Amino acid sequence: MSAYLVTAPAAEPLSLADAKAFLRVEHGDDDAIIASLIAAARNHIEALTRCVLITQTWRLVLDRWPDGGRIVPRSGPVRSVVAARVFNAAGEASEIDPEIFVVDAAAGALAAPEWSLPIPGRGVAGIELDIEAGYGAADDVPPRLLLAIRMLVAHWYENRGLIAIGGSVAMMPASVNAMIASHRVLSL
Repeated sequence: MSAYLVTAPAAEPLSLADAKAFLRVEHGDDDAIIASLIAAARNHIEALTRCVLITQTWRLVLDRWPDGGRIVPRSGPVRSVVAARVFNAAGEASEIDPEIFVVDAAAGALAAPEWSLPIPGRGVAGIELDIEAGYGAADDVPPRLLLAIRMLVAHWYENRGLIAIGGSVAMMPASVNAMIASHRVLSL
């Protein structure tokens, strides 16, 4: 199963003003740098935890339906199925009612009765599911993950070159790693 971003988050979980306050930056000269560090830190935390922080739409592409009708996306938390399509041998899409899918929030999975899932007509990329994932708005992001973003932004802002003379500078502080550890979604 592959996945790609369809709709990016409408905002970052950390505002520029909050980041500047945390960094104790009172001028506007570095606003563009700080804003890009916020986006990079969010992306980094999302990649490490496999948790989408702010609501986004992702497209899952499958070759066939999994046994039992349970689909476990690589990122969560899953909020809903927005759209679903199955392709025939000619590559034409047929819409599936997204209401047949149930979100199992505890397991981070989507489930549908096997009998309700039409068989795709092509063997590769025959199924597309558009899912909405994420904690919600910025206020819904777990505080520990927000603090991890703040600390990562501060670390990258203070160590922009990541070059140290006579020592080494870690790409990510151990404290950030510890903060996100409990939010990591593990895979087998």
